[in-house]
Amino acid sequence: MIYSFKGYIPVVHESSFVHPLAAVTGNVIIGKDCYIGPGAAIRGDWGEIILEDGVNVQENCTIHMFPGKSIVLKESAHIGHGAIIHGANIGKNVLVGMNTVIMDDAEIGDESIIGAMAFVKAQTVIPRRSLVVGNPAKIIKQVSDEMIAWKTKGTQLYQQLPKDCHDTLREVVPLRKVPKNRPTQEAFYDTLRDFMKK
Repeated sequence: MIYSFKGYIPVVHESSFVHPLAAVTGNVIIGKDCYIGPGAAIRGDWGEIILEDGVNVQENCTIHMFPGKSIVLKESAHIGHGAIIHGANIGKNVLVGMNTVIMDDAEIGDESIIGAMAFVKAQTVIPRRSLVVGNPAKIIKQVSDEMIAWKTKGTQLYQQLPKDCHDTLREVVPLRKVPKNRPTQEAFYDTLRDFMKK
């Protein structure tokens, strides 16, 4: 669902996918190969929101800000299920964990990982490659090369997902029983623990 607001019409690159159950409103610019999941709300009613190439905003996320502010989610930013970004800038190749809240004027440095359910207070500045957890959020260590490699691989799955959705996602009537030869889905991405064992 794409809405104009006060003459601002969202701009969405044709390679990106915005789920029909997401809402994108007003002064929003979405770059290439972005995925916007169902239930996501990206509200550019009071300021500009830019999603650079390869960003994903997963199910039930909210992106908004106070009037007159503009924010950027830089290339390959990965916003996990249920997260809220309110008036904060997100650096390149950052992972924001599920149900995290990042408040106004916070700046998240490139290649940082913000753990699930963290609360990042307004005006917090997180240096690049920081691992951040807790409420209130605290930096606990630097992100290793292995951790960022795992994050990058996961984001690449979401950068492929828009094409897969354009090609195969269809509204259907459900089956009433499981077919006998229903295929098993491939395991093609490891948890961080399993990734680090390899």
